Amino acid sequence: MENIVIQGGVPLHGSVESSGAKNAALPLLAAAILADGPVTFHRIPHLNDITTMTKLLAWQGAEVEYDDKNCLTIDTRNATKPEAPYELVKTMRASSLVLGPLLVRFGEARVSLPGGCAIGARPIDLHLKALEAMGAEIMVEHGDVIAKAPNGLKGAHIFFDQVTVTGTENIMMAAVLADGETILDNAAREPEVVNLADSLRDLGAKIKGDGTDTITIQGVSSISGGDIYTVADRIETATYLAAALITGGDVTVTKTDPNMLDAFLARVKEVGGVVETGADFIRCAAPERLKAVNIHTMPHPGFPTDLQAQFMAMMCVADGTSLISETIFENRFMHVQELIRMGADIQLDGHTAVVKGVKHLSAAPVMATDLRASASLVLAGVAAEGETVISRVYHIDRGYERIEEKMRSLGAQIERQYV
Repeated sequence: MENIVIQGGVPLHGSVESSGAKNAALPLLAAAILADGPVTFHRIPHLNDITTMTKLLAWQGAEVEYDDKNCLTIDTRNATKPEAPYELVKTMRASSLVLGPLLVRFGEARVSLPGGCAIGARPIDLHLKALEAMGAEIMVEHGDVIAKAPNGLKGAHIFFDQVTVTGTENIMMAAVLADGETILDNAAREPEVVNLADSLRDLGAKIKGDGTDTITIQGVSSISGGDIYTVADRIETATYLAAALITGGDVTVTKTDPNMLDAFLARVKEVGGVVETGADFIRCAAPERLKAVNIHTMPHPGFPTDLQAQFMAMMCVADGTSLISETIFENRFMHVQELIRMGADIQLDGHTAVVKGVKHLSAAPVMATDLRASASLVLAGVAAEGETVISRVYHIDRGYERIEEKMRSLGAQIERQYV
């Protein structure tokens, strides 16, 4: 078992480089299934979910090769297994991303649902309805999605009942090699979706409208191999900027894109932070004390749900009361009880957290419950007085590359403890 141990209360200063985005890299790796040649991925972060995806592709028969420059080359031409078994994908929520590519390439696919992802109100249902509209026959059996398209996938007009990032990506990839034109309405507009569309176009796909809520894909017979570049991780970027704000520090994140974080940076200015941006950097400096502001999570370009927990940690030490409303996921306040253990004053009212700012947080042993909750506890730990021990930190390794090393470069006293 591994813990993260933090001696808090030190303002963070300095510069840190953003990694490539996990949420962009995972669909990009799935897209290699479509390519008729090797694909080289640049700026791939070293994360547990990435390792899981590459293991899955290798198990299917792909050739996978890393180099020493965060590049990864995948050649799926010899892949023969259109499957994603539970033992390989049980820890990765994004396993559904291979369903569309496998189905359109092989005419069949069997993809295990990750643990805890039940069919019904969960977004995977939107993927399945869209694939059925494209001609797929789908069953769910023993925790697996079994899909067949004996006559191939056909272009269709798809309307997503709710905005789904992975659903948009999954169906966009399936449509690349489908017969005819596919239109995705109420599509996700996230930068990671645009990154996927840009990359697929570079390989020969015909896609228009990404970045808007209507995406049009004209199916082609094949796409080639080539080079693909992962965008900066906007969630990681914002987490390090939040570390500056919660500790009273001044941090610059480089090799990032300010245009991907408009909603977050607008709130940073509202809380009193100083924001400076350039073509590929963002600097945030903290005021004497943060001001409480309200947030309401929304699909892009609204405030990201993946930054709700980190922003809540900041509001725990802000002057005043903030209302934090979560509209995307029904169970994304699991960090609240852990923050309360550190002295936060938070009350839950349905999907809204009422956060009354306190002057200081106090160190305590806490437990990570999911990826972004883990990040909020790290932020609380670097701000709190005393020693904070965070257990179950395997969650954070799914989405943050070398977090201890990067935090130490900013002056944090943080170590990984093996127990």
